Amino acid sequence: MSTAEVATPVNFMEPIPMLDPSELYRPDKNVEDFRLFSDDLCDPIQLRVRETYRLMHLNQTVDFVQEKMKHWSKFDKARLSVMDALEKLNCLVDESDPDVDVPNIIHAFQAAEGIREAHPDLDWFHLTGLVHDLGKIMALYGEPQWCVVGDTFPVGCAFAPSIVYRNTTFEGNPDLDNEKYSTHLGIYEEHCGLEKVIMSWGHDEYMYRVLKHNKCPLPEEALYVIRFHSFYPWHYNGDYNHLTTNKDNTMLKWVQEFNKFDLYSKSHKVPDIEALMPYYQSLIDKYMPGVLEW
Repeated sequence: MSTAEVATPVNFMEPIPMLDPSELYRPDKNVEDFRLFSDDLCDPIQLRVRETYRLMHLNQTVDFVQEKMKHWSKFDKARLSVMDALEKLNCLVDESDPDVDVPNIIHAFQAAEGIREAHPDLDWFHLTGLVHDLGKIMALYGEPQWCVVGDTFPVGCAFAPSIVYRNTTFEGNPDLDNEKYSTHLGIYEEHCGLEKVIMSWGHDEYMYRVLKHNKCPLPEEALYVIRFHSFYPWHYNGDYNHLTTNKDNTMLKWVQEFNKFDLYSKSHKVPDIEALMPYYQSLIDKYMPGVLEW
């Protein structure tokens, strides 16, 4: 990798300005209309979403996740720059998302620009918005979307009630009836910390590992957001607090602030990606330069 400017550490103990989601520019959708999951058999998007989660909840086990970690942590699948990876996502539509049906690169720039408008001085946060979903590139290298996209959750302990479709889609998952994995704490100790928890496999954990492997000098807050932004049962519903530490609880505010732009920036308003490229390329050169190993 080429030499990069070292990122200035962020003092996450300092308060950050929090934006009310209702303040975001949403010309085509109200805040309360996001993340609506149903069993509507007449809605093709809802059917697609539910089937993605059914397969995810059937197959995501401790053994499965550990196998995927081993496979994808070899970082021998591709050598791509960040922009190359973003352009590859032009052909990917997230099958788990009930809110939007556009290529993922559009969502990446929508989230990044929303963050940039609200937090103009946090360039690392802008870049986090741009790259947070890049782990979805796994779907272009052979992985089915049910182990790439969607909400994440811990494996190795009881599945929380707030998990999407919790009551109807876990039947058949072998960990559900495993005494070792089905208790409140499962294989974990109370307040062990999320860094010690095995999460369901998906783009969050993979992208976090890509950044660590390539020694990208993003601040820890960015890495944390990328690793846990899909962990809705925790940051959105308040489950799994029995596993968190003081550090997790402090970092939570960054994940929640990021979530406002990840979720509520989804719109039919498409940003001018070509015009935005020079700015974001400068951030890539600073924090994620050159060709990365995937």
